[in-house]
Amino acid sequence: MPRLSIQVRGVVQGVGFRPFVFRIAHVHAVTGWVRNRPDGVEIEIQGPQSSSDGFLIALERERPTPARIEHVAVSEIPEVDGESRFEIVASGASSETRPSVPADLAICPDCAREMDTPGERRYRYPFTNCTYCGPRYSIIEGLPYDRPKTSMKGFPLCPDCLKEYTNPLDRRFHAQPVACPTCGPHLRLVGNNGAEISTRDAALEGAVAALQRGDVLALKGLGGFQLLVDATSQEAIEKLRKRKRREEKPFAVMFPSMEQLEGDCVVSEEEARILASPEAPILLLQRRPGAGVHEAVAPRNPRLGAFLPYAPLHRLLLKEANRPLICTSGNLSEEPMAIEDADAFERLGEIADLFLIHDRPVLRPVDDSVMRVDEHGPSILRRARGFAPLAHPVAVDAPPVLALGAHQKNTIALLHRGQAVVSQHLGDLHSLQGTRLLERTVRDLLAFFDVKPQILACDLHPDYASTRLAETLAAQWQVPLVKVQHHHAHVAAVMAELGLDVPVLGLTWDGSGFGTDGTVWGGEALVVDARGFRRTGHLRTFPLPGGERAVKESRRSASGLLWELFHSLEVIEARYTPSERPLLQSMLERGLNTPRTSSMGRLFDAVSALTGIRTMRGFEGQAAMELEFAAEGVTDSGAYPWDFLEEECLVADPASMIRAILEDLRSGLSARIIANRFHGALADLAVAWASRAQIENVVLCGGCFQNALLARLVRERLVAAGFRVHLPISFPVNDGAISLGQAWVAAKQAELTA
Repeated sequence: MPRLSIQVRGVVQGVGFRPFVFRIAHVHAVTGWVRNRPDGVEIEIQGPQSSSDGFLIALERERPTPARIEHVAVSEIPEVDGESRFEIVASGASSETRPSVPADLAICPDCAREMDTPGERRYRYPFTNCTYCGPRYSIIEGLPYDRPKTSMKGFPLCPDCLKEYTNPLDRRFHAQPVACPTCGPHLRLVGNNGAEISTRDAALEGAVAALQRGDVLALKGLGGFQLLVDATSQEAIEKLRKRKRREEKPFAVMFPSMEQLEGDCVVSEEEARILASPEAPILLLQRRPGAGVHEAVAPRNPRLGAFLPYAPLHRLLLKEANRPLICTSGNLSEEPMAIEDADAFERLGEIADLFLIHDRPVLRPVDDSVMRVDEHGPSILRRARGFAPLAHPVAVDAPPVLALGAHQKNTIALLHRGQAVVSQHLGDLHSLQGTRLLERTVRDLLAFFDVKPQILACDLHPDYASTRLAETLAAQWQVPLVKVQHHHAHVAAVMAELGLDVPVLGLTWDGSGFGTDGTVWGGEALVVDARGFRRTGHLRTFPLPGGERAVKESRRSASGLLWELFHSLEVIEARYTPSERPLLQSMLERGLNTPRTSSMGRLFDAVSALTGIRTMRGFEGQAAMELEFAAEGVTDSGAYPWDFLEEECLVADPASMIRAILEDLRSGLSARIIANRFHGALADLAVAWASRAQIENVVLCGGCFQNALLARLVRERLVAAGFRVHLPISFPVNDGAISLGQAWVAAKQAELTA
């Protein structure tokens, strides 16, 4: 009888893969064994040819839902005499560690039913999980993924849990976080001074009562602390906004059930599937008129970030509260979320009225993922819980590369043995806490895979915290540092994800990125291939009076643009006080603190301010978002004109467009129609740049393409003109994918010079 050695790589640990293999081995009557290895799962089977064939077919077709098989290697080896059964054996070592870290998963239907059934051991137990669900990445200390290498090592299993854990036919076989009320973690309700109020069921009841009376609750969730309030109470929402210093940015809302969610939002079949998936992300949905969720959750926004309870503790809270709850990261604006009790008491003590905590340590912050679905399918806007740090195959052959990402929406990426591991969303690096989290994540990722990078990559900007850390580490490790221009990295990230190995035209439109000429780029057309990039088009540059202040005041972008085009501020003067006007004029006349930019994001801001839609922003992208919302549903198919300047590349001059906008404003044309025509003009610009470059494959990337209307119009116009259009799917279109692009560029350079 032939004996086969089977090496399986992919997401095959922490997802019930070994018990699955055990079961199909019994079904197909083969002997042998299965075990975890740091690089995946190793299997040996022996039996008649028909049994072995049936096993291999089942291995591929019947795998557990959370598993992802990326590679299977099968080879024939010598038979073993006297073997009578199939076993699951202890984890083995490997000299070739490959990325294979499981992500945190939402509670599965079986565990949910168990929690809801009186008389079950885990009835109403807030830490119920099994092989197919529960915490993974947030509790792992090292590989291979076994209980002694998780934060559950401090909870010895009771006899009942041990029986489940050691039974290969049980769905909790080797479920590393397995626990029950007898041996597992439990809840505590404490005041914002850390004093204990109650424990276990009483703690849960006290937390529900607090939410119902409008208090702010800090909850120690699956991947860190979250802040919860009643999403139907204006008073509770305004209390949270004031304390969290988050004036207008939308909050995500968790609904008790799909039925209640569908009462407030329009949900397609595909969106319903994603909401109930093991990843259970926040999904951007269309709000229904007269929704029960208060308008203050997402002011002037037709969409709502909605999701379902993905952790047992969430299910219990939402069921008892019987209302939708705002569920947002436990932090102050621009800080990472807290994961340790003491840190949470210190940083969130002035925000939360009460803390619902537990004694299962969270080892790393894992925020909620965010997705949307459009006519071309789902895409990720923030990649975290459920997705990170799942490895993605990348077709490069280079030494290990570590890339440290951007300054905002930071992630880091490790490229090793043909796999890219991109960390969870880390957030912005404006704060000391953010920088420290970046440093911890670097150590974390390298320790997981026991890798020393041979190449480092970072952004071209000299003042980013990620750039400074990269410079320090490169000097310490004595390895080369590759600095990658921001928009080059945007395009490269899509090429890495989709395996594009031909030259592409990258339309990379965003807020800002340090350009090779010292200006602030952001409205770019770049031709990119494995050798590098060249700039083939960009927006005409204009000054930003006040520099960083212009990012927060869209009226300043409008002022700089008007000054550049017409040397006049007349139409924007009313947006300033009498004392502000001479200072602004002087700044522009003398060129003081007025960096020049080609940013598409700032062009959006300028048009938003000129139309009166938004002159001052409360959060990143607000002016552009409200311009998009104004344009939605408008049937006018017009588009404003462009002028083009032939220089080293094709420069798009918005002078004629701005004149036409000002003329329409004077004639009383609706701001909604103007906003729609502006979007149409940008779609025309995309076709103009693509026609000039004459490259078939066009990549759309950068934060501006989070705008669903813009992405749709640009894609449609380019496809109609005969181009093939590519947008990212598994990684964000925004700066969350910059680290992947940096790693790809550095690896390609290494390939070319090898």
